[in-house]
Amino acid sequence: MDLVFKTGKAVFNYRVAGIWIKNDHVLIHKDVNDTKWALPGGRAEMFEDSRNTLIREFQEELAVKAETGRLLWIVENFFSYRGTEFHEIGLYYEVVGESSLLFQSDAFHGEEGERLIYKWLPIGELDTVELYPAFLRKGLRALPAYTEHLITRQD
Repeated sequence: MDLVFKTGKAVFNYRVAGIWIKNDHVLIHKDVNDTKWALPGGRAEMFEDSRNTLIREFQEELAVKAETGRLLWIVENFFSYRGTEFHEIGLYYEVVGESSLLFQSDAFHGEEGERLIYKWLPIGELDTVELYPAFLRKGLRALPAYTEHLITRQD
C-alpha cells in the first residue's frame, strides 16, 4: 500500500526521489500530458524504508539497479496540482549506478509504457523547464555538503 492519504480537503504524500547526475546532466521525468518535470522516484509503501523505495522505483520504472547515495534534502512541500492541495514529505537521495544504458540525448519512455517521459537535462539548462519543487533549479547546481531540511510552499 502506497503511503498516500486522501482527505476531503487535500492529499498527504510520502515520496522518495533520486538525483542521478551523469556527464553534467540530471535525469528528470514527467507525465506525457503535463508540463511540469520532477526527479524520478515514487511513493513509499507501508513498512518500506526510503532507500529501498528508491531502489524499487528505479527498478520498476527504468529496469536499472540503482543504489542510494547521500540523503541531500528532506522537504516538507506544500503545493497545488491539478486542482488538489498536497502536503508532501519528500526525501531526495543521490543515485549511484550504471546509467550508460540509459544515458542518451533524446527523451525516452521507461518500463511502465508511454505514461512517463524521461530525459537527461543539462544542469546548465535547469531554468528552461518547469522543474518542481522549484528549489531544485538552484539546488541541483550546487549539491549540499550535508542533509538539508527545507519547507517549501508553491503556488
